[in-house]
Amino acid sequence: MVAEQKEWREGTIALHTGYSPIPLNMKLFRSFTPPIVQSSIYPLESVDQYTRICDNLEPGYHYGRTKNPTVDVLQQRLTALEGGERTLVTASGMHAVFSLLFHLAKTGDEIVTSHMTYGEAYRLFFQLMPEHMGIHARLVENPASLEDWERQITAKTRFVWAETPSNPTLFITDIKGLSEITKARRIPLIVDNTLGTACLLKPLELGADIVVLSLTKYICGNGSIIGGAMIGKEDVIGSVASKTLGYIGSTMDPFAAWITLMSMETLPIRMSKHCSNAEQIATYLDQHQKIERVNYPSLPHHPQHELAKKQMPRGYGGLLSFVVQGGRKAAVNTMESFKLIPIVPSFGTSRTIATHSATHTHSHMSPGERQKAGIFDGLIRLSAGLEDLEDIISDLEQALEKI
Repeated sequence: MVAEQKEWREGTIALHTGYSPIPLNMKLFRSFTPPIVQSSIYPLESVDQYTRICDNLEPGYHYGRTKNPTVDVLQQRLTALEGGERTLVTASGMHAVFSLLFHLAKTGDEIVTSHMTYGEAYRLFFQLMPEHMGIHARLVENPASLEDWERQITAKTRFVWAETPSNPTLFITDIKGLSEITKARRIPLIVDNTLGTACLLKPLELGADIVVLSLTKYICGNGSIIGGAMIGKEDVIGSVASKTLGYIGSTMDPFAAWITLMSMETLPIRMSKHCSNAEQIATYLDQHQKIERVNYPSLPHHPQHELAKKQMPRGYGGLLSFVVQGGRKAAVNTMESFKLIPIVPSFGTSRTIATHSATHTHSHMSPGERQKAGIFDGLIRLSAGLEDLEDIISDLEQALEKI
């Protein structure tokens, strides 16, 4: 890494951190792009070199389940973008969630979170975790209230988990306010920053201790890989690396890391376009007679509109959701009438995609839980892509005409 990196902005970090063609000091590769080191094992110079590498007495690699040169470049780049000290990338976003849970909590412990959480993480916290690990989640019923967060923290709490903006209703958590509570109680605050990315939101600067990302979404942005990441201080992330990650085998594949690196080069530009398209689509849908509700922070009636302006001044991301009149039947008819927008249970791709959250990503929630979270049967989650805005709106218009 070159010395000037600390002064670089996001666009330069996304292109150069971890591996740059200048200065030309890559004796092994001399490649303009980061090389793909597709190897599971690495020859040692001596028997004792293994121990020195494991004990961090010298840099190097010994086995691909723990470290890989291509993956290291991605980790350095994510660290610089998020403003952390160290990053670990994993085989999926949910593997990052599980690794942190497994590392930080044990049987009899508790965590604190809200229903404004990704559906699979919610299932892990409230179903699988209690059943298989004996760890229990305390639910914050009103995540807009910092007092409600504080009331759920007990002596057994091992971390507080928040997702902001939340998927799919775009709830905004007050990270700074929540971090003041967790710091006073000496409890880690983990923030899922998948929707915002470091281009729009830097939770570590606002007081969070760990950031979690699904690299599958905007970071890669083309729907080609599965990956996750955790970013934070060296002591915490280093501890996960040495005591947990290598033993549960969740390291990212080097080819997937390389694809992610190539896509990250355009991340700041893409996020700007995602934000612009999403905001204009939200404005259009908010005025449509067949739409009951639109969830997007730029809209003045969004419950956390003022907080969003303060916490995310550069934009609110490419995800929005809206509720059509007529419930599930109308939502399904709308989605199945799209001619440009595919139905995909994901988000954050260059193409605009739609998801029926109640059926897909949050199906493990009970109807009552989904109701509390604002995930109604008529809700459609829309991930605004990079197409021409007029074409996206045209497809929405023709589909809505059919209900």
